[in-house]
Amino acid sequence: MAKQRWYGRDAGLTFRMGLVMFLLAALYLAFIAVLLALRVPMAFLILIIGVMLVAQFFFSDKMVLAATGARVVTRQQAPDLHEIIDRLCQMSDIPRPQVAIMDTDMPNAFATGRDPRHAVVTVTRGLMRRLEPDELEAVLGHELSHVKNRDVAVMTVASFFATVASILVQQFLWFGLWGGGMGGRRRGNGGNAAILIWLVAIVVWALSYLLIRALSRYRELAADRGSAIITGQPSKLASALVKISQQVSRTADRDLRQTDAAAAFFIVPALRRDSLAALISTHPPLNVRLAQLERLSREMER
Repeated sequence: MAKQRWYGRDAGLTFRMGLVMFLLAALYLAFIAVLLALRVPMAFLILIIGVMLVAQFFFSDKMVLAATGARVVTRQQAPDLHEIIDRLCQMSDIPRPQVAIMDTDMPNAFATGRDPRHAVVTVTRGLMRRLEPDELEAVLGHELSHVKNRDVAVMTVASFFATVASILVQQFLWFGLWGGGMGGRRRGNGGNAAILIWLVAIVVWALSYLLIRALSRYRELAADRGSAIITGQPSKLASALVKISQQVSRTADRDLRQTDAAAAFFIVPALRRDSLAALISTHPPLNVRLAQLERLSREMER
């Protein structure tokens, strides 16, 4: 516990996360201003999307568990796992989450839930088989850092107007394709306004897509740092990340299809080799994560 006292904030990482949030806010405010200027009837659209995101916010844990087939386990079913979680929660001063196991040989872990009192930390059987106890503890420290930082809530809020923009783009394409609504038969100023709305929505969606993924990468780095804070052993998380990354690259497509629904949540992204999502990752490159952990390790040794 004494090792934790030297930690302050990572000013650079905090600045980058703050800058991305500022840019997202500025982008969304400009988007709202354009929509209001063009007199877009937003109330119904925002109501529908709001309901969708509220459902995601409040039921994300159940949705992800159902999609991945992970099952919540009791202390009797997984005593060692529960013991590690209990110890880390005491060290990080957060409520104890539910613990779940995903029946796949691919080593990985994820956390979900809207806040620390409604969280689930999930590990795969492959992870428990392949990692040493200290490495497993470091991975769980990373996931509990996500819980402590309320990352599910942050990313849900950050994606709200990106979802609005995406729906507007799809609405234009749908109605335009079938010759009605926003894009098909309108003429004059109405048609021009519809096209402008569509173009603005595309720009907002594309920029927010990139910014949200940048924010996700920074929050992964913050969770890596949080694991080092909790456990005091950044080298153990580094070795775990290397093992997981090597194994994920060799995992059969069958296991990757099973985990697609939670790919963005995992400590290491589980993407099929042919997936376009691998080009714009929600996670930072492994070498960047290892370099940060190496810096933390050197600072701890001083």
